[in-house]
Amino acid sequence: MTEPSTQQPRQSPPPPAGSGGTVPLDSTAQLLTRITAQLGTQLSLVSRNGTRRPMHRTRPSEALRPSDTLRPSAAPRPPAAPRSPDAPTLLVVAHGSRDPQALRTVMALLDRVRDLRPGLDVRLGHIELNRPLLPDTLDGLRGADAVLVPLLLGRGHHVKHDLPAAAAAAPAVRTRVAAPLGPHPLLVEALYGRLVEAGWDPADQGSRSAAVVLAAAGSRDPDSAQDTRRTARMLAERLGVPVVPAYASAATPTVPAALRALAARGRHRTFVASYFTAPGRFASAAAGAAPRAAAVPLGAHPAMARLLLHRYDQALSATAPSGMVSLLASA
Repeated sequence: MTEPSTQQPRQSPPPPAGSGGTVPLDSTAQLLTRITAQLGTQLSLVSRNGTRRPMHRTRPSEALRPSDTLRPSAAPRPPAAPRSPDAPTLLVVAHGSRDPQALRTVMALLDRVRDLRPGLDVRLGHIELNRPLLPDTLDGLRGADAVLVPLLLGRGHHVKHDLPAAAAAAPAVRTRVAAPLGPHPLLVEALYGRLVEAGWDPADQGSRSAAVVLAAAGSRDPDSAQDTRRTARMLAERLGVPVVPAYASAATPTVPAALRALAARGRHRTFVASYFTAPGRFASAAAGAAPRAAAVPLGAHPAMARLLLHRYDQALSATAPSGMVSLLASA
């Protein structure tokens, strides 16, 4: 755009109304525009009871608020704060699966994370079975800062041992290890959404014949089982019906056993909630035991993307790493 010539004379602002001065008229339209602007200024100084309001107490928010003209759902959201280019990499650590849908699901979830936090470097590493493997991803981050966020739902062997060991084996990367995703209300939001997609009717809340089995992978670590039970209690509060945790391996009861126990109590309208982050062998086995359509894994549900960023931010707000030390954030 061309700058205006400095040789062109600048017009003086119009004198205030009632000053007796003359206004240079270029056209009738310009005159009407000036009159309208001055009238609007004067009216903004008049309160609703007809008295004149002091100018120093007049604020733009008093003249017009978004809620006066827009429905809450239509109000524009403030732009997201830009991320510093020096922000540590968010390294999502997935378990890995031979199911080809697993990798596609995780990649879709990472795309959601990138949409929520533009400019943030988001990468993926697997514990096993899929590439890129976690050590390879860490090797590509030499000299950088990274937060390892486990795409895992509770405190088990991978969170307590495998991730800290991988971080310690990559001394050229300054790392923090975030807490696992669960338990957390955002997980309950995702579980509820997947159940509704599978046919859960909110009208079943309080029903004496309805119940849910929370199908999880299972672990021998008692902390992992405790986290799953806590998620089951939170989901039961949301649904208003019993939610029984069950496991695909390493713990009891199994999903079929939990379903039979609920049927014996008269709970014949049962659903299976898939407490898995992505498709895989355990998720398929749990779905196969369901008496009706089972919920799909949590996958790329929007609440999952928000939870990954929450764990990332939570780890950053903890004590900063010293040198090349790995930090396991508390839940």
